[in-house]
Amino acid sequence: MSLIRANSILPARREAIELHTADGLRLIGELSLPLERDPVGTIVCFHPLPTHGGMMDSHIYRKAAWRLPELAGMAVLRFNTRGTESVQGKSEGAFDGGVGERFDVAAAIEYAEFADLSNIWVVGWSFGTDLVLKYGAEPGITGAILLSPPLRFSTDEDLARWAEFGRPMTVLVPEFDDYLRPAEARDRFAAVPQASVTGVDGAKHLWVGYAERILDEIVQLVSPETAVPLPEEFDGPMTSGDASAYADRTVAAFSDVPRS
Repeated sequence: MSLIRANSILPARREAIELHTADGLRLIGELSLPLERDPVGTIVCFHPLPTHGGMMDSHIYRKAAWRLPELAGMAVLRFNTRGTESVQGKSEGAFDGGVGERFDVAAAIEYAEFADLSNIWVVGWSFGTDLVLKYGAEPGITGAILLSPPLRFSTDEDLARWAEFGRPMTVLVPEFDDYLRPAEARDRFAAVPQASVTGVDGAKHLWVGYAERILDEIVQLVSPETAVPLPEEFDGPMTSGDASAYADRTVAAFSDVPRS
């Protein structure tokens, strides 16, 4: 048995993919699948604000792609929204403040559907939660998981749309979030009756030191037959990613926005 470290890569079928948007852009992505079985569920990942370092390789999504296909039998689809660059490559276009990104959301969900992936959950983190709230209520998805939602770009109308949509929503809010803390989040998400809001003691906006807790929460929803907490050791082949190449560029998104 070997310890699963931050840069450990467990076995999976990993494929570099391209998403093609309705407005003509090519987006860089990756699909990670269980090595020897069909996935029991799928997460489509929407990353934090790219102007503040958010990307498909932000640490929670990177670890999800490196661990969850093997440990939970899940498919992980992650990609760079328009104009976003990571070590995986740069997507065409330019950041559009959550407007043009509607086409990016549609392209990602459509890819998952056309690939015949089942039990599709959309997972947003920070800016990615705004994309999910604004554009993720698509018939083909099972539910939504929101990490550190700032509710900066999304509106009351977006929350109302999700309330009508009726699919389950889990909202994970750090105790010491810079933008929306648990009590306020419960008030704001009261507009979505099916939303479950959980405050995470001790955590901050970027979930540094809490990736394993977040992965367990995701697995409980998408692959409930998988026991959590996930193992800390693995009896099988592992490789290592170059953590220095990622240099965790996900810094405090919205640093220009004072807390109210």
